[in-house]
Amino acid sequence: MKKWTLCLLGFLSLSSVAWSQAQPAGGGTEKAIVVLENQWLQAAKTQNADLIAANYDDRLVDTDSSGKVFSKAQGMAELKATKLASAEYENVQVTVFGDTAIAAGGYKAKGTDSKGKPFEVHERWTDTWVKMPSGKWLCVASHSSPIA
Repeated sequence: MKKWTLCLLGFLSLSSVAWSQAQPAGGGTEKAIVVLENQWLQAAKTQNADLIAANYDDRLVDTDSSGKVFSKAQGMAELKATKLASAEYENVQVTVFGDTAIAAGGYKAKGTDSKGKPFEVHERWTDTWVKMPSGKWLCVASHSSPIA
């Protein structure tokens, strides 16, 4: 059920910290994308879609681990409706190909989905980020698969 469904599940951490897209000191593109991924997890943990809405292209395609496809708007609604008791990423790695970055990692979460049903997931996810002409990185595609 990926981050959107469970909300998003990714997509982790403290209270309501709004991190910027600026590259971290001594960073690089990989670190900037990790910051954006962590922002996604934080938004899911706090049910605050406003933390991340601007980081996703309006044409975002998100396929959750059940195979359901969400648009950006549907994903934001799922994020707001899903309550996470716990959520964390594992082994996040970013590979950059020019103006495209692929982020991948594991995701563990427990909570209540948008329909009020309890869930517990362990998934692998892959997100595709593209550097737009403005210089801003936007997520354009996301996919998750259950870990058996």
